Amino acid sequence: MMTGEMTTMKTEKVNIRTIAVTGMLGALATILMFLEFPIPMLIPPFIKFDFSELPALLAAYAMGPVSGIAVCFIKNVINLLHSQTGGVGELSNFILGVCFVLPAGLIYKKKKTQKNALIGAFAGAVLMAVVSVFSNYFIVYPVYTNFMPMSAILSAYQAINSNVSNLWDALIWFNMPFTFVKGLCSVVITFLIYKRVSPILKGTGR
Repeated sequence: MMTGEMTTMKTEKVNIRTIAVTGMLGALATILMFLEFPIPMLIPPFIKFDFSELPALLAAYAMGPVSGIAVCFIKNVINLLHSQTGGVGELSNFILGVCFVLPAGLIYKKKKTQKNALIGAFAGAVLMAVVSVFSNYFIVYPVYTNFMPMSAILSAYQAINSNVSNLWDALIWFNMPFTFVKGLCSVVITFLIYKRVSPILKGTGR
C-alpha cells in the first residue's frame, strides 16, 4: 500500500511539474511571438520571422509531443487578445506549430537518440513548410484580402521576384522555404541548448 501511495504521489508531482513547465514555455513562446521582425529584400514585409516554435520544440523533446502542442495552443490563445485577423492567423500558426512539434516529439519519444531528434525535427520542418502553402492559401490570405487587395499582395512578392504570377507561385517560392528555414532555425538552437536546459525542464538537475 505504501509503495502504491508513493508511486501515485510521484506521478502527481511529475504531472504538476509538466503542467507548470509547459505553462512557462507557453508564456515564453508568447513573448517570442510578439518579438517578430521582417526580413527585408528576402520576403514581403507583412511576413514576419519569430522564434516562438523554439519553446514548443523544447517541450516536445523534454516532456512529449502533447506538451509541445500545448505550448503552441497557449501562445496562440494569448495572442488572440491582440489578433488583427480575427483569429485566423493564430489558427494557422497553431496548425503549423502542431505540424512541426508533433512529428519531432513522436519520433524522439520512440527512441530518445540525437539521430531521432534530428530526423523528427527535420520531418516536422518539412511538414510545416508544405502545410503552410495550403494554410496560407485557404485560411490566411482569404482574410488578408479584406484588408489588402490581392493585387497589392502579389505586387509585394513581385517586387522581390518578378516571375510570381499568382498566389500559388508566391506561396511555393517564398512562404514554403521561409517556413522551412524558420523551423530549421529553431532546430539548430534547440540542439545547441537542449543538453543544458533538459535537466531543468525535466526537474532532474539544476
